Amino acid sequence: MGTFVPSGKDIDRKWYVLDASGKTLGRLATKAADVLSGKLNPRYVPYIDTGDHVIVINADKVRLTGLKSESKLYRRYTGFPGGLREESFTRLMSRKPEMVLEQAIKGMLPKTKMGRQMATKLKVYRGDQHPHQAQQPVAMEIK
Repeated sequence: MGTFVPSGKDIDRKWYVLDASGKTLGRLATKAADVLSGKLNPRYVPYIDTGDHVIVINADKVRLTGLKSESKLYRRYTGFPGGLREESFTRLMSRKPEMVLEQAIKGMLPKTKMGRQMATKLKVYRGDQHPHQAQQPVAMEIK
């Protein structure tokens, strides 16, 4: 009897919905990253993407604890000399709350080709509506 190693045809991907309203950003991102990477799957293998799809709704209602909402900065580089851009958490949340969650979750995934593949299974929406009803997503609770 040998060791079972899953291949692409053995992976059955499920869809999960996470509601971000009133949840802490880091705890929500950790749970989503675990589902995306497949670590909650009993057939988890570190070198194969066995993760499921994650839909995050109510991204505009996520919160931070303490004074992080006033002091947290998001930095990006335009690619031009002197092109460092900084934006505060409160301004980015009012402009694009989906980006805050996407960056937090993608930062917890591997920085490889497989990590970028895992990130394609993440869908983040501002409100409580999403266009993925046909996939019959299951609601997932965060404690």
